[in-house]
Amino acid sequence: MTASPDLAASTAPTAAAARPGPRRGFLFFLGAAVATVNGALLASAVLTLSLKAVAIDPTNATTVLSIVVGVGSIVALVGYPLIGRLSDRTISRFGRRRPFLVGGAVLLAVGAVLAVAASSTAVLTLAYVVTTVGAVCSLVACSAIVPDQVEPSRRGTPSAIVGLGAPIGALLGIFLAQTVQPNLAAMILVPAAVAVVFTLALAFFVADRPLAREDRPAFAFRAFLATFWVNPAKSPAFAWAWWSRLLIFFGVAAVNAYQAFYLIIVQHVNPATVGTSLFVASLVGTGVSLVFAPLMGKLSDRVGRRKPFVIVAALIFGVGLALVAFAPSFPMFLVAIAVIGAGQGVYFAVDFALVTQVLPDPANPAKDLGIMNLASALPSSLVPALAPALLSLGASAALPQNFGALFLAGAIAALLGAAAIIPIRGVK
Repeated sequence: MTASPDLAASTAPTAAAARPGPRRGFLFFLGAAVATVNGALLASAVLTLSLKAVAIDPTNATTVLSIVVGVGSIVALVGYPLIGRLSDRTISRFGRRRPFLVGGAVLLAVGAVLAVAASSTAVLTLAYVVTTVGAVCSLVACSAIVPDQVEPSRRGTPSAIVGLGAPIGALLGIFLAQTVQPNLAAMILVPAAVAVVFTLALAFFVADRPLAREDRPAFAFRAFLATFWVNPAKSPAFAWAWWSRLLIFFGVAAVNAYQAFYLIIVQHVNPATVGTSLFVASLVGTGVSLVFAPLMGKLSDRVGRRKPFVIVAALIFGVGLALVAFAPSFPMFLVAIAVIGAGQGVYFAVDFALVTQVLPDPANPAKDLGIMNLASALPSSLVPALAPALLSLGASAALPQNFGALFLAGAIAALLGAAAIIPIRGVK
């Protein structure tokens, strides 16, 4: 069962005292693992799944993509909090997080091989499910390592590293994939192989202190159900942060899942080289993010404030999505991506630090971080479910799929996400 605020406060000193402190080089290995795992997952979700869907069923490729991504996202919804709970309770001489890093690496490798072999929607779905579970294991462990080892006042930089793992990973994964295009098998296998290497590197490097049996969180069936729930009445700040992330990531999912089809259908990019166009877009967005993220992470630590940064970031992100919705050309699309990148840079630099300060149970962070990660994963299920209706709004023979409506819906969601930060108390 989730700890009450008073109990969480009472356990926090114990957790702080148990922190071994990060080893020199920790930030590099953490960043490399987070980025490459996200790279393998996002190269699949943004690029290679779309191409594989076309290869399996050219006529119904968008439907195949919606099925595959939708099922994988549902698995992620269950996986993030459940694996977080298991990680918090793991008693192993190798530590609480290391077994999940190693297991995640193995599943990423298996998922990539299955994706290459897939010749039907069912097998491609299975491949993406295995890949998703592997990524969830790795990313849950990476997220939990930060509060395990870093004091709250010093989490701005590691927060930026964890948060920027998605945009940097997308850039890295797509870059690796497009270097071997149009060989689809290599486009799938290369990003996965790099992720496996760096995940294992972090697993062997990190000082992951084993959990003593007497410190293992109690478990009961009621506690198992609590794996998927945090009482918003007892933890309102956590609840508002959860809703804010859900709304903002709706916009992220809208762009990520359908960007390849958007470039092919609306911007008339050649499908054989769409990987290069996606890489250019990712390079622009991530480059801008990298300019803002380190500066905003350090500035947030220095001024001791999180909320204003997250609110402004969400507003900028929403404006960028609105610009994507009305981009008349590929260069203007890149301008819109740059605006999105600025918003992402600020948001990912600070949001994770804010979240770690509103955790209901700081002594056992992985479970609650898993629930928070639901807010990141759920939009990947919602968007494929809502996309057909949004894409059909105002559709015509000349424009059979209205991507502008989809991206504009994401912009509205991001603006609502900014508003959800305002009621959070206990964090400046």
